[in-house]
Amino acid sequence: SEQADWQRTRRAHRAPSLFPQAILAAQRRGEDVETSKKWAAGQNKQHFITKNTAKLDRETEELHHDRVSLEVGKVIQQGRQSKGLTQKDLATKINEKPQVIADYESGRAIPNNQVMGKIERAIGLKLRGKDIGKPLETGPKGK
Repeated sequence: SEQADWQRTRRAHRAPSLFPQAILAAQRRGEDVETSKKWAAGQNKQHFITKNTAKLDRETEELHHDRVSLEVGKVIQQGRQSKGLTQKDLATKINEKPQVIADYESGRAIPNNQVMGKIERAIGLKLRGKDIGKPLETGPKGK
């Protein structure tokens, strides 16, 4: 019976099993089992919902976000083509993903002033204000 004691001791000190059957069996035997549920374990979640994404999710017909106008999309497309750039080339030039350019050109994008500014400088045409499509004045910046 000394051997049985030794086996019981060995079993008690064994590394905890990760299998649910082993946990249930240990609980049936009356052994102390400690389990802890990890939040979002194994889902590789790196993104969290911000207020803006929550607002976008709640979009309805009467409460919607302004999108880039089709006029602006056409200006971007024409400016890009006149410089001989593909959507991918333009995206690379302004450090954005090609999908961003596609969204702006098709009028699906929600305007972002930083992105709009980068596109304006890359194609040399105004995209904001009242002279949309006019050449960008590249004078010295005044302070």
